[in-house]
Amino acid sequence: MTQSTEHVRCLIIGSGPAGYTAAIYASRANLQPVEYCGLQPGGQLTQTTTVENFPGYPAGVDGNQMMMDIREQAEHFGADIRDGIIVKADLSEAPYTLTVEDGHVIKADTVIIATGASAKYLGLDDERKYNGMGVSACATCDGFFYRKKTVAVVGGGDTACEDALYLAGLAKKVYLIVRKPYLRASKVMQERVMAKENIEILFEHNTIGLFGEDGVEGAHLVKRKGEPDEEMVDIAIDGFFLAIGHKPNSDVFKEWLDTDEVGYLKKIDGTPRTKIPGVFVAGDVADPTYRQAITAAASGCQAAIEAERYLLNQ
Repeated sequence: MTQSTEHVRCLIIGSGPAGYTAAIYASRANLQPVEYCGLQPGGQLTQTTTVENFPGYPAGVDGNQMMMDIREQAEHFGADIRDGIIVKADLSEAPYTLTVEDGHVIKADTVIIATGASAKYLGLDDERKYNGMGVSACATCDGFFYRKKTVAVVGGGDTACEDALYLAGLAKKVYLIVRKPYLRASKVMQERVMAKENIEILFEHNTIGLFGEDGVEGAHLVKRKGEPDEEMVDIAIDGFFLAIGHKPNSDVFKEWLDTDEVGYLKKIDGTPRTKIPGVFVAGDVADPTYRQAITAAASGCQAAIEAERYLLNQ
């Protein structure tokens, strides 16, 4: 297949709230942005059911619907939004060279990287089966639906403890399922979790499955797996929360840009700028802390404004 090449002023990579918002702002600034949607058009929000914490939707909004609305808004202002995955990047000199999976090459004066992050799962078939029906990787997004119910959180680090504490404020009871005989979380987080009477920590437990008719009703666990006193344990729960970390989708850019130890792209002085002039980051690929739709959208706005200013100064 012959390689086709095009030159664009602004290339946006990724299509969650960050990418789509960047496309709205870049279009209105007449940057004629081209946006590639990537692996999961609409991003992580398409995996959730109802989004209740995004301003402007008093009754909540379906995650998919919200992403379609923001995409439509970007297209309304002229954004060229395409399906496809960027598989290769050469950021050694401007215009920057990016290659799409079909071999198409784009030379871009500015690049906004909004490729997001993927929640880590245990890899159980039941996680897929009950996705959106009791399985969640975002306590702050979905915790509200489990008021006065019983939930489980999987993980032993700071995120798991934070999620357990957040859910303990809503749910009747929270199980914290920890694979090891100890918590990896910081001392202060450990103390808070231990002190909370409606959190029960299940040390040395592994989740092997979930069960339920029309959604999660319980989890199958193994206590002290592989030991002589190994035993099977079932717990009754209404919700199952994963808190074993996220993986930023940054692999394609790691050769050129700085990342932290997990792989989150580094910003300069809290701005969307990176160490390469004209290359900006937005959303969860550069945000290990907040990971919310609203903060991602805000960072998409910032990245587009920075791209516009960069081009004006060239």
